[in-house]
Amino acid sequence: MGLGEFERIDRYFRPLARATPGALGLADDAALLDPGEGRDLVVTTDAMVETVHYLPDEDPARVARKLLRSNLSDLAAKGAVPLAYTLTLALPAQPDESWIERFVEGLAADQALYGIGLLGGDSVRTPGTAVLSVTAFGTVPRGAMLRRSGAQPGDDLYVSGTLGDAALGLRVILGRRPGLAPHVAEALAARHRVPEPRMALGRALVGLAHAAMDVSDGLPGDLPHLCGASGMAAEVELASLPLSDAARAAIALDPTLRDVAWGGGEDYELLFSAPVSARAAITAAAAAAGTPVTRVGRIAAGQGVRLLDPQGVPVESLTGWRHF
Repeated sequence: MGLGEFERIDRYFRPLARATPGALGLADDAALLDPGEGRDLVVTTDAMVETVHYLPDEDPARVARKLLRSNLSDLAAKGAVPLAYTLTLALPAQPDESWIERFVEGLAADQALYGIGLLGGDSVRTPGTAVLSVTAFGTVPRGAMLRRSGAQPGDDLYVSGTLGDAALGLRVILGRRPGLAPHVAEALAARHRVPEPRMALGRALVGLAHAAMDVSDGLPGDLPHLCGASGMAAEVELASLPLSDAARAAIALDPTLRDVAWGGGEDYELLFSAPVSARAAITAAAAAAGTPVTRVGRIAAGQGVRLLDPQGVPVESLTGWRHF
């Protein structure tokens, strides 16, 4: 017979909360959060479902890290400093204890890396596949949170890092990797399995960027949300989208993968707009954060998003990831 709920909390999850202010040792019905003097509390939630967001045979430590990091990426897009998180697990009737142990190891590693701690949560039994959810809390100086809604006409449009690796990496994980060198395949798969939230860059953009969000559903899927919230239009030159060496190697073997890279999701890079006058400051902020940024387009008055191919022809076929 496996562990019960409270035995599992004692063994695996209470240690994750030991150093978290306000967690109360996971011994109460609720927790306390203090954002600090002159700071706002930022809250975000993301969930992952087995077979939808990860395969059943995936390393549980990587599943945990991706779950936590997808939430941290939302905090990064708001310019927030991580504070704490809650965790909800819907698991089969008799979950594999070794799976939970590895899952907790992944959480512990990223707690140490990002300075965040477990605040509380819940665990329930499900007759179906596992459902995992994190709610993350961060703080920003009062009134300074980056929003989707601040883009202005004439703003430059930027993305951080590179796009497309995660979508190409999923193809690798699913066995669709003809001709790829092993190191290329592994680099792409790693970007899908464990994204890197741009925490330092997000904080550096506070006071510089007019609008920001993270790219989780692909640029063609996410940019319309930023434009819609801002009441603006945008134009993007697809040829300017930054691609990694691994993505370029995959596209060289199969040029049709360029659309996969342009439109795929789960890169968790930052998409943001900033005034032309901030170009030097943006470059300096990116360098200080250790994260490259690329100007990929511009914000304009109006509605809609125009994606232009290398010949300047509008592309209508790229839509990004849709959940429903």
